[in-house]
Amino acid sequence: MQADVLIRGAQLYDGTGAPPTAADLAIRDGKIVGVGDVRGMRADTEIDATGRVVAPGFIDIHTHSDISLLLDGRGQSKVSQGVTTEVTGNCGFSPFPINPQHMQLHLDLLAGIGDDALPLSWTDVQGYRQEAERRGIALNIAPLVGHGALRIAAMGVDSAPASAEQMATMQSLLDTMLDQGAFGMTTGLTYVPSRYAPTEELVSLCETLARRQRLYASHARDKDLHGDDHRYGPLNEALHLGRTTGARVQYSHAAINTPSEWGSAGLWTDRFDAAVAQGVDAAFDVYPYDASSSALTQYLPAWVQEGGVAAMRERLSDEAVMDRAEADLAQGWSANRIPWLWDRVVLARTDGVLGAREGQSLEAAAAQAGMTPARLTLALCRDGGNRIMVVLFYRTEEDMRSFLRCRHSVMGSDGSAICFDQGSRQPHPRNFGATARVLGRFVRELKDLDMATAIAKMSGRVAERLRMHDRGTLAPGKAADIVVFDPQEVQDRATYLAPCQQAGGVSHVFVNGVAVVTDGRQTASRPGRVLRAA
Repeated sequence: MQADVLIRGAQLYDGTGAPPTAADLAIRDGKIVGVGDVRGMRADTEIDATGRVVAPGFIDIHTHSDISLLLDGRGQSKVSQGVTTEVTGNCGFSPFPINPQHMQLHLDLLAGIGDDALPLSWTDVQGYRQEAERRGIALNIAPLVGHGALRIAAMGVDSAPASAEQMATMQSLLDTMLDQGAFGMTTGLTYVPSRYAPTEELVSLCETLARRQRLYASHARDKDLHGDDHRYGPLNEALHLGRTTGARVQYSHAAINTPSEWGSAGLWTDRFDAAVAQGVDAAFDVYPYDASSSALTQYLPAWVQEGGVAAMRERLSDEAVMDRAEADLAQGWSANRIPWLWDRVVLARTDGVLGAREGQSLEAAAAQAGMTPARLTLALCRDGGNRIMVVLFYRTEEDMRSFLRCRHSVMGSDGSAICFDQGSRQPHPRNFGATARVLGRFVRELKDLDMATAIAKMSGRVAERLRMHDRGTLAPGKAADIVVFDPQEVQDRATYLAPCQQAGGVSHVFVNGVAVVTDGRQTASRPGRVLRAA
């Protein structure tokens, strides 16, 4: 048999968590056509992978590449570390459905994930798919529909509970997006407008997801609505939705952000384990860093954010409001009043607003500006809106390692597929090194995971959560999304001070059978597709 590509002599990890085997692998017409003994096959391209690992291309279950891949289809930061599919639409942010009457609100929402403006010439998943594939993308996109976009399309950024008519609109739009291939729905319950949704609204939408057998991914609240301990109330709400409706739950970017609670990840995972043992279909994702990143506006008091970005900016133009907001903000961030550690909050994107520079802490930038850190925070949000991005060092590696080791976790970077040239911006290194960091630091160096488990947490188990049956494992008939790497050399090189660095040790990456990385260098091919849920 003639194949397009033969990969010979590798240690093959199939993505299921099974031990490796010495095996060859054959690719033809975008599919895997042979695994194991392929001695009777020939190919135009043969790769000697002796001493290297062959694994399924990594599926990043939590990304924000919705617009970044349309702006630059190369996806350099991700394909270079072996990612072949980006799961988008997370935290309630998605570029569909779009209500043209609320276009600016949709654009403001997308600015919250750090994306530059792009004219939205579509209104639904199908239109987005056509635009992405017309532009050309190097890796696949598995789209989720954001609850924030649903709510804006139905009712703008009104903080009131949805009316019966508005709920019917959201239900209809959700069904349409699922019909067009969305893999599920996400919420961002600390963001406007998802934060305004009561649990009952989410129950109704999750019932649709359960009926359609699609995923519910929850960026949980920063407060408790139901009288539980604030440490677990947000988790309990997500698990309650799964228990009540039967929807599959994916809890997004598990973390312990409150300094007084550092070291308690084991208690959190015990509670998660118990819920799964009781029959809740749930998993969670985690990324291998001790810092998070988001739009600075997220950390403002809820009353300041009321009405969306434009209303917030207008509100903060009043000095009396600024005084009140400064006093409020100085008490801590989130509904739990987490104490500000201003020297641990670093500016990642400022676009030159108020002369603040990327890489400065808010403490240093405030001293330069002659303001308190709280006042500068408000002024940056007033003048820069959702474009101001920060990195917050509010986590511990110990907690993250506990989450990573838990059998119910998978890896999701919470990053985006972006290019290496970011100018003065200093994005989170998770964009450039998350998968390689798992393999280098937490498999090879610290031995928190064995190689088979780590690969499964970034491929087969993710595909299982998404019910993505055509990829995620290495078997004949599966899509040829494949990564080849050196287990002794794979490592992240991106740091917080110099984030835009290519990961090391990844030699070859195939997307739908087409080489997008060869000998460590990206090719010009853009074979990615916007995938459809089965």
